[in-house]
Amino acid sequence: MKVSHVLRAPEASRSNALHAGAWWVWALGLAVAASRTTNPLLLGLLVGVAGYVVAARRTDAPWARSYGAFVRLGLFVVFLRIVFSLLLGSPIPGTHPLFTLPEVPLPEWAQGVRIGGRVTAEQLVFALYDGAKLATLLICVGAANSLANPARLLKSLPGALYEAGVAVVVAMTFAPNMVADVVRLRTARRLRGRPTGGVRAVLQIGLPVLEGALERSIAVAASMDARGYGRTARVPASVRRTTNVLTLGGLLGICAGSYGLLAAEGAGYGLPLLGAGLFAAMAGLRLGGRRTVRTRYRPDHWGVRAWLVAGSGVAVAVLMIWANTYAPEALHPGVVPLEAPELPLWPAVSVLVGLVPEFVAPVPATAPAPKEKA
Repeated sequence: MKVSHVLRAPEASRSNALHAGAWWVWALGLAVAASRTTNPLLLGLLVGVAGYVVAARRTDAPWARSYGAFVRLGLFVVFLRIVFSLLLGSPIPGTHPLFTLPEVPLPEWAQGVRIGGRVTAEQLVFALYDGAKLATLLICVGAANSLANPARLLKSLPGALYEAGVAVVVAMTFAPNMVADVVRLRTARRLRGRPTGGVRAVLQIGLPVLEGALERSIAVAASMDARGYGRTARVPASVRRTTNVLTLGGLLGICAGSYGLLAAEGAGYGLPLLGAGLFAAMAGLRLGGRRTVRTRYRPDHWGVRAWLVAGSGVAVAVLMIWANTYAPEALHPGVVPLEAPELPLWPAVSVLVGLVPEFVAPVPATAPAPKEKA
């Protein structure tokens, strides 16, 4: 009984709240894994893992409701990818023609580009696999956006990145707040017996949403000004120059080291150069933080549960990259000739490692209210 009590995820509180960065590392790990395969079964498993964790650990905060919007965006990406393949063709050869669209004649300078023409089953399957990969990447980002508190993530950023982080956080929270406004207005119209679909309803809902976004932007700007946002401390000129040299040199080192690791002939110097670049960039960010005058109230700590959540995402990414070396055919099912995709055992088990947050992440204190039946 005692062991099960220790292993059980506790109820979330201010003292044991999971670090927001852990959710982003976990989700980015799933996204990296999705970028390494076009197998629709594995991609569906990744979406299922992300969706299950979101359903089990999201709160009732406004940003937590954005996951459905990212799923719909992913489906739209798949649809758009197939439409482009139908209209513009594909370099994938095929022997199973489905139908032929009217082809638009183009001038000679547009050789290599065609509009319309023959559509084959192979090119549609290739477009479906490619679109599903992009959709899975978006859904993984949506999972992080639904689980991580953007304000707490901003509070954990280094001082040198604070201003850039504010812009990113404001941009990332714009979509969830807008989705919440749309849901609230549609509910109000439904309760009043007014239609919620059609062009006229969309126009009547869009104006209040834009008005609310403008008022919220003005309120955010006023609060940022009241809290001293943008004020910087005076630092010696030598510190500023050293910060610039370390930051720019570190970024160049990271780029050169990454290129060395990816290129076959640069494997010898890639890793040392990448390490030196990371060290210089971190030193530059630490020195640059002296210009930011701000304090942190009760900073979040990166505890054991944060390590486990972040480590599960990294493990999924590493295992999927490794799977490309021993099962590349299973991770990239062929389309020429057409063959049914199979679910490889060990890559599928590797994806299930992403369910670790279900067992270690604190359970939200307030469970989401059940949805009413339409």
